[in-house]
Amino acid sequence: MSINGSRRRDTTVADVAKAAQVSKAQAARALGNYGAVSDDVRERVLAAAEELGYRPNELARSMNTGKSHTLGVVVGDIENPHFGLATRGITDAAKKRGFNVILINTDEETAAEVEAVRVLLDKRVDGLIVAPASSVETQHLQRIPESGRPLVLLDRTAAGLDVETVSVDMASISYESTQYLLEAGHRRIAFISTLKSDAPYTAGMELDSSQISERLDGMRRAFEEKGLSYPADLVRLNAGNAESIRKITRELLAGPEAATAIIASDGLIALSVVEAIQELGLTIPADVSFLMYDDFAWTKLTTPPLTVIAQPVYEMGTTAAEALIRQIEGRKPAPTTPALTARLIRRGSVGAPRAASVFS
Repeated sequence: MSINGSRRRDTTVADVAKAAQVSKAQAARALGNYGAVSDDVRERVLAAAEELGYRPNELARSMNTGKSHTLGVVVGDIENPHFGLATRGITDAAKKRGFNVILINTDEETAAEVEAVRVLLDKRVDGLIVAPASSVETQHLQRIPESGRPLVLLDRTAAGLDVETVSVDMASISYESTQYLLEAGHRRIAFISTLKSDAPYTAGMELDSSQISERLDGMRRAFEEKGLSYPADLVRLNAGNAESIRKITRELLAGPEAATAIIASDGLIALSVVEAIQELGLTIPADVSFLMYDDFAWTKLTTPPLTVIAQPVYEMGTTAAEALIRQIEGRKPAPTTPALTARLIRRGSVGAPRAASVFS
């Protein structure tokens, strides 16, 4: 017996139509969820499809409907728990509405993002969710609405693009958390980010990330309102890997003008900062206070538990997916949508600063 002869034939639309006692055209419309078909026919077709174990031919369905039922998602670093959780929100919401997801990671490289957009448009996805690597270089993102497919931005804004953006107001929560540190007596507050920059940070410089710009703007406003000098010299960008983060931390905690508090812009940075503090033989918060963005389970398991800025990351993902699918299906947005806000959770990692001499 030949191999081909023993292979089980896949169930076809014609098989489902015959079992449901409807025409092939009616079965195709019911299975593809397009065109006019009665509720009775749809129920019979779907029941027959389930009984026969019918699996739709996605390519054929997309040719008939013009839809692939696929969303493209582009993020900077899937290793970062922030994007991992947001992506989970996207995929959960997409699955509920019958959509698949193609995910591409860019390592926060604009060139990789340009290529990702090209690939996803070639794959004929129905729409894209993008966390832009740059909030400034956004010309390639314009190709998405120009192609007739909707775009939703996640976590960050993009200059010159009039599209829906799902993000949290970072300036306000940064202002609040900086006020908290200032009230505890800190004046030398450091900030560490993976954001890539060709030059050291200076106050007011244009940054590629709207998120980081808002956070630093909030910090600066808190200092200025108290008539204090903003410590721009303690802002560190280009924290690319664990070793560079530990090196930056050691530098920030050395000398007479050392930082007395450190803010980590994400969970991966936070892990390496805490490790470096421990390697120096220092303790939190007796020697240095610590605050980080995003709230994960492990932040409550450290000694002491870490003070965090909690963002509704999963909800950001579901909101972005729902907004994109709504656009794909041509539905209007709801008159009002709940705001996504971050909150400061005060735990045990912030205390009063000690004299700078302990760091020298």
